[in-house]
Amino acid sequence: MRSKDKIAYYYDGDVGGVYFGPNHPMKPHRLCMTHHLVLSYDLHKKMEIYRPHKAYPVELAQFHSADYVEFLHRIRPDTQHLFSNELAKYNLGEDCPVFENLFEFCQIYAGGTIDAARRLNNQLCDIAINWAGGLHHAKKCEASGFCYINDLVLGILELLKHQARVLYIDIDVHHGDGVEEAFYFTDRVMTVSFHKYGDMFFPGTGDVKETGEREGKYYAINVPLKDGIDDTSFTRLFKSIISKVVETYVPGAIVLQCGADSLAGDRLGCFNLSIDGHAECVRFVKKFNLPLLVTGGGGYTKENVARCWAVETGVLLDTELPNEIPENEYIKYFAPEYSLRIPNGHIENLNSKSYLSTIKMQVFENLRCIQHAPGVQMQEVPPDFYIPDFDEDEQNPDERMDQHTQDRHVQRDDEYYEGDHDNDQNMEDV
Repeated sequence: MRSKDKIAYYYDGDVGGVYFGPNHPMKPHRLCMTHHLVLSYDLHKKMEIYRPHKAYPVELAQFHSADYVEFLHRIRPDTQHLFSNELAKYNLGEDCPVFENLFEFCQIYAGGTIDAARRLNNQLCDIAINWAGGLHHAKKCEASGFCYINDLVLGILELLKHQARVLYIDIDVHHGDGVEEAFYFTDRVMTVSFHKYGDMFFPGTGDVKETGEREGKYYAINVPLKDGIDDTSFTRLFKSIISKVVETYVPGAIVLQCGADSLAGDRLGCFNLSIDGHAECVRFVKKFNLPLLVTGGGGYTKENVARCWAVETGVLLDTELPNEIPENEYIKYFAPEYSLRIPNGHIENLNSKSYLSTIKMQVFENLRCIQHAPGVQMQEVPPDFYIPDFDEDEQNPDERMDQHTQDRHVQRDDEYYEGDHDNDQNMEDV
């Protein structure tokens, strides 16, 4: 097993206090629930816990247009009626509402993924986890699908400062369109998305024929699936494709988006995956022993999202969790069984063996078009905007960070159980 100081976990309790609105399926409260499961299983004792810095507007503008970032920074629920043209331009509205502390929410989840990438770049950990991240639909100049800032693109851009090639893998039920689009013309990033496709399912992209363009031709891989895929079919296909991808592309680092809306019983999903099936994908990717950045993503049956990401935190720590959920602040959400297992899905599996075989063959055919891992002329590494790392032994005693500054970045023991203000915890999902 990797030693404790090799796994970094990013969390800020403020993300759970954000409220998209009464009928909106996105419930950031699921992040508090996940964190308290992690704590109740004592997983925090095996990792280094960090509070991420709030990403600066200039950091967000490494991918997003400056005018879009500036608008997100400025807009408020009480002033949005004055900006109807801009709201339409930036696709803010029903799916992506303007809510209290929207920009700070974006700064925190994006800051976590950027910090995670920097810590990997500086070889201070082997695996970095940010369950608040993974908002894969956001575009350069607009919000999309509950996503405002694309933290994944920002994290990958950070990794590319040190890595010639980065592999992005997405197991959310929705196509990872924002990440694919950002890197569609380059061979420096290979994007691989497993998702539901067809029947007007959001976002409507992700056909197997979408493979990238120009220098990026064949470096976008899409695995379009139909309703009801189960553990056996999904994990077999996943392992087979990802093995071939890693062998062909030889990435220097992997970013894994673990959207939990691909689980059975998700409010917006249509797959039959169990938590064990979903987690098996995480276990498989970990075995490549490459620098690994793990994020959350979609997931709209929040108690199952929390179960899933707690189990996957355990997988990354080589720790199997007992099925009985220990006492914690959110235990009532896991009634009546109080267990990690979730009911089996009952959606008919429309993915025939011949369909899956055809998809696999098309993907393999595209991979054969890549002769070998692309080379890249590596230049001098640009500086990080902000690296919240410190090593007491190496620092001049007169220049060490003061205690308050350290405490802002490393979670203190007394903060594990406080500060998770949640506007949603007394509401039932509708």
